[in-house]
Amino acid sequence: MSHRRVLSLWFPRMGAERLLRQARMTQELPFAVVQDRGQMQVISSLSQMAEERGLRLDQPLRDAMAMCPDLITRLQNPQSEARFLNSLRRWASKFSPWVAEEPPQSLVIDLTGCAHLFGGEEGVIEQVEQDCCDLGLSVHIGMADTKGAAWALARYAGQPLGVNRTGDAIDQEAPATRSRAVKRRNWERGGAAPQLRSNRGASGRIAQPGFTRQALAPLPVAALRLEGHVVTALNRLGLRRVEDLMGQPRAALARRFGKGTVYRMDQALGVAPEPISPAKQAPHFACRLSLPEPIGLAKDLLAALDKLLPRLAERLNEKGRGVRRLRLEAYRTDQTMQSLEVGLARPSADITRMRPLLAAKLGDIKAEFGIDVLRLVAAQTEPIHAHQHKGHLEAGQMVAARLLENTKLDDLIGTLGARIGLEAMTRLYPGDSHIPEKAAQVQAAAWSAPHLHWPVPSRLRPLVHFPPEALQAHSAATVPLSFKWRGQLHEVHSAQGPERIAPEWWLAERAWRSGTRDYWQVVTKTGDRFWLYFAHGGAISGGWFCQGRFA
Repeated sequence: MSHRRVLSLWFPRMGAERLLRQARMTQELPFAVVQDRGQMQVISSLSQMAEERGLRLDQPLRDAMAMCPDLITRLQNPQSEARFLNSLRRWASKFSPWVAEEPPQSLVIDLTGCAHLFGGEEGVIEQVEQDCCDLGLSVHIGMADTKGAAWALARYAGQPLGVNRTGDAIDQEAPATRSRAVKRRNWERGGAAPQLRSNRGASGRIAQPGFTRQALAPLPVAALRLEGHVVTALNRLGLRRVEDLMGQPRAALARRFGKGTVYRMDQALGVAPEPISPAKQAPHFACRLSLPEPIGLAKDLLAALDKLLPRLAERLNEKGRGVRRLRLEAYRTDQTMQSLEVGLARPSADITRMRPLLAAKLGDIKAEFGIDVLRLVAAQTEPIHAHQHKGHLEAGQMVAARLLENTKLDDLIGTLGARIGLEAMTRLYPGDSHIPEKAAQVQAAAWSAPHLHWPVPSRLRPLVHFPPEALQAHSAATVPLSFKWRGQLHEVHSAQGPERIAPEWWLAERAWRSGTRDYWQVVTKTGDRFWLYFAHGGAISGGWFCQGRFA
């Protein structure tokens, strides 16, 4: 049985090189892709020439323009970059059927049993590099027995070890103030050296089967896919390479830096499993309209929308799908794009339900120099089924009319959701519990159906509920003649009860640690009606509490 072999492909300049390919621009000009982050624009991707000028990722655009005045910039389009990565995944399937995406710039391929078709692992890397060179893409390649090791080799093999001089690391102290034993590497004591080879320069890295540990040892700890603050803390202690972590006690590492640090190391070494699951092709529904002349008026956008919606609805009806989230993408003549997205409370392929939501938000689109391409995408779809009614014709008509009437509430939810967000609207739903606090549950209005038949409680419940508040009362188990609540003295006129409610023994809830409760409906001499209960005591002491008021 052959060793499992994993190939990791990292495209560090994918965002910039995608636009350079699209615009057929030369690589000799400094080019950068920027994105809006807060109140400023920062660089998200750079060309090779821009990196040679000293620019870096996440650098503010104003600083980059000061360093490189002739810098050419374009706005980032995350949707287009995701589609481009999906296209690269389809290209990579020529090497193996097990290809998975690692957004935003990586692919991982399970190459087990496939390398011999291309002349071995070196042949696979040569073919990948040749294809990427023809596509105008920069690629870093890593191959190992595990996914984590391949990821690390693609990004860190052959790179100098960065040193963050914080002043508090052990190896940054003066040699005269400490005594440090010389550490000899395994291969200096007669062990096997790491079989780490590079093909065609520093872009291809291969760790031979069974030598994953030796290949990872000289890499920095960031190669284990650790979080930034964990890497910083490890560097401050002088643990800079993976080999430094391998020699540390696992329990101490997990206790100080979290179990994720040990788990990531186990994944890279092959101790913990990390499967590669190729993404299943989800049903895709979209239609596009290319305009002969740029447009910018609202009426022209509406006319284009009326041409796109029937085509999209027809494709949805063919597959029995309904739209949940709908996105309209407007591509401008300056190679930028603006999108707007709306949501529906109930999945539907009805044009009359989708058009008002999009028309209400068309004013948010800024045409700038003009829009020459419009694309309508069903971002999220769900299966829908036609309603079939059996029985008398009149009964069927009544049910159909009632269903048609119910869509008005869904349309209202969708219209309000386009303005304030679907997550901001909630509805109450009956809960399956005898505990008063759990009698009603809050659910999202857009993703839940209304409950028409609300269960009637066996006892009257107050209109206003609030967390239990302690009372000042002198009585023990019987209803007190008077009690003090919120600084005001109340005299009891009549009381009805008790209604005994026990806590759910299978749940250890903090609010019910006071034990079984006896609920009373109390009417005071001033006419106020309160919902009081006496807690018999359990893990904590009990007493009298007020939990609600009747209307």
